Amino acid sequence: MSSPEDFMLPCLNKQIFGFDCMGCGLQRSISLIYHGELVAAFKMYPAVFPLIALFIFIGLNIFFKFQHSNKIINTLAIATVIVIIGSFTLKLIT
Repeated sequence: MSSPEDFMLPCLNKQIFGFDCMGCGLQRSISLIYHGELVAAFKMYPAVFPLIALFIFIGLNIFFKFQHSNKIINTLAIATVIVIIGSFTLKLIT
């Protein structure tokens, strides 16, 4: 029987240029969350939790209109981008 890990896409950036892209680790991190390994998921891709929070809020906002939803979405998006860029930079430095 095949598992979801069998269908993960390879990082073309890493294959072509030899270094990780800003999204490297996201698929494996989501798989780790699925298996209940939250700390390992965070270590694999630190932006996974702000990203999930952003998508959940956007999904909820479709059905339930929140006051100041644009500010909340913008704040979550900016926080997610900061975490993505920060973790990518740390990964390149170390």
